[in-house]
Parts: sequence; structure tokens; C-alpha cells
Amino acid sequence: MACDRRMEGLLLLLSHGSAKPAADLPKPRIKTKQVSAPSFDVRGILYRLLGVDLTQIHGIGVSLALKLVAECGTDLRAWPSAKHFTSWLCLAPGNKISGGKLLSSRTRRSSSRAAALLRLAATTLGRSDTALGAFYRRLSARVGKAKAVTATARKIAVLFYNTLRYGMVYADPGAGHYDEIHRKRVVSNLHRRAQSLGFVLHPIPVATEPAVS
Repeated sequence: MACDRRMEGLLLLLSHGSAKPAADLPKPRIKTKQVSAPSFDVRGILYRLLGVDLTQIHGIGVSLALKLVAECGTDLRAWPSAKHFTSWLCLAPGNKISGGKLLSSRTRRSSSRAAALLRLAATTLGRSDTALGAFYRRLSARVGKAKAVTATARKIAVLFYNTLRYGMVYADPGAGHYDEIHRKRVVSNLHRRAQSLGFVLHPIPVATEPAVS
């Protein structure tokens, strides 16, 4: 398509003066081609332009990576930290405090296209066997789908910021790892709560079946 060829030419022009990445392009996380993906090698050109592979972040495919870069740019130094970046996207809680009490923590309404894209990415992770997917499912069951989408979109935004700004290489620990960390946090909180009430919790030994000789 003419549009794809023009985009490819512009991206190649932008990447012409970029320093060559120190490492080779990582293997693609998803081998199947997306239906809406451009016909040229977006992933390879973006890697030459940015020096990082944004598609290693779960929820971000080649099309979304290109759109996010188009919306946010290649230099995120305008935002001193990931907190500033997520606040600009209106994905961070907008805490309203009066007299030392938290009155509301609802996120502000936003017409940001980047925020809408990140929310869409968050919804695709609901059934995935990833740490972000496990986070989304746990939060969705506790506070509802809308808040879970916003919170997961914020996590993706933080990963996007740290990858593009500092060259972070994202490695997904998996849903099982996240669930185990959450379990340990819950158990730790239970022990702390019991101690504050003067009790001590002891684990219940799990019965094991005798080995068959």
C-alpha cells in the first residue's frame, strides 16, 4: 500500500542518524502476523530507531508500538519519571485530599489517544498466562473490570516509559510467579494482623500420600 510505503520511508529517514543498537534484534515474542500490522518490517525499523524492542512488553504489538511512538515521541525526557508520564496520560489516581483524609482517587478523564491505546492493550491481557494478565484478573475480581483496565494500562505505560527512556529489557516472570508473590504478601499481612491482636499463626501441615513401593 502507498500509505505503508510512505510510513516506511519516513521511519527509515528518522532512523538514519540513530546509533546502531549494541545487540541484535531479539526474537519476536509473537510469530504470527497481526491482521492490522503494516506490510513492512515495523519492528526492525523501530529497533534501529529506538534501540529497544517495545514488542517484548506483553500487550504491545508492532502496530501499537508504532502508534505509541507516534503519540509520545522517541524522547521521553519531558517527563522526569514514570509517575509524571502516567499522570500526563491520566492513568494515575487523581487523589483528592481534604483535612488529611482521602476523599477520592478517581483518575481524571482524558482524550489522550495514547491512553486509549494502552487501555485497549490492557483488555487483551485478561486471559493471558502472564504476570500482567494475573494482575488484571485479580484486580478485576476485587474492584471491577473498569478499574482493572486502568490499573493494568498504567503498568504497561510504566514498562513502556522505562523501556524507551532507560533501555530496560522486559522479561515476563509469568502468571504463576505473580500469584506466588501475591500469596506471600497476603500471608505476611495475615501474620502481621494476627500479631497486632496478640495471636500467632502456624501453618497447617499438608498430608502427603505414602509412596507406593
